[in-house]
Amino acid sequence: MAPTSAKTSPKVTQAPVPMRFVGPMKISAQASLDKAWQDKVSVPLATYEIPLWHSVGRGARLSTLCGEGIKTTLVDERMTRSILLEADDASEALSAWQSIQTRQEEMQSIVSETSRFAKLIDMNMQIVANLLYLRLEFKTGDASGHNMVTQAADRLMEWVLVQYPQLNYSSISGNYCSDKKATAVNGILGRGKYVVAELTIARDLCERKLLTTPEKVVDLNIKKNLLGTLMAGGLRSANAHFANMLLGFYLATGQDAANIIEGSQGMVHAEVREGDLYFSCTLPNIIVGTVGNGKGLDFVTDNLTKLGCSEDAEAGANARRLAQICAATVLCGELSLLAAQTNPGELMQAHVKLER
Repeated sequence: MAPTSAKTSPKVTQAPVPMRFVGPMKISAQASLDKAWQDKVSVPLATYEIPLWHSVGRGARLSTLCGEGIKTTLVDERMTRSILLEADDASEALSAWQSIQTRQEEMQSIVSETSRFAKLIDMNMQIVANLLYLRLEFKTGDASGHNMVTQAADRLMEWVLVQYPQLNYSSISGNYCSDKKATAVNGILGRGKYVVAELTIARDLCERKLLTTPEKVVDLNIKKNLLGTLMAGGLRSANAHFANMLLGFYLATGQDAANIIEGSQGMVHAEVREGDLYFSCTLPNIIVGTVGNGKGLDFVTDNLTKLGCSEDAEAGANARRLAQICAATVLCGELSLLAAQTNPGELMQAHVKLER
């Protein structure tokens, strides 16, 4: 589709969404690529669902009463683009792949010409008939990296087509990435920041602040999140409402909100440990950045500064901090909702009180 000319392009207006800072929540980030840190952070959430602020706020208040608070561990990070190539047959496609995978260092030199932050870290493939789906995986610094990896993939595709004349162009994206779609491959191979958030809540706090017991939360998680999602045909997902917190957080921090599709494919795990409640949220596909499109808006810049994600730090450190804050926010909202749903009528009473 051809771009609209400047003379005929529609005026850009604003679509205001109510936003509020919630917290603070206490976070203890475990050492991974960056040094360990602990902080109390209030988070901005942009949403039309007013009870979300109160729900996340309840979880946040609880985190400040629980020892080291919410432990976050960044397991992995990468952004992907899968190019689609065609050969005459499967044998030709396989032969090309076997050669391509031995040339990653040469390919990185090409990637470096497109960005000083993009780094090719791995490749995966699928062959279907005569089609070669080549999944390229990159580190992208503090950017979420959508455009960065597409530009790198574009240049790599040009190189591949010259080096392997038996291959032909089919598409710059073959959906094996997978961008903004609920798929298994992202959870298995990774796309975005893979973060685990954990919180241990003493029994008395659980009873006084959440009005429930560890046993009830564990039981509901099994019956609702695990079995209920299984019966519904969920794909690599077992949670109550990760998408609510992700959307509010993404809109407030200038992210591509459509990425909540893969971001909300996450798991809740809960256990009773010596009478207390161990509660965790695993989010394999948090796609956030602190630079790039959307980050130049004044309110986004202010929010990222308040979150401590605009520091003069090593490339990628700000985005990794942001992802861990995001995971902690999801845990706060998920814990609060599950606790509410252990009690008949509590969820609806809260919505009626706050929204009517």
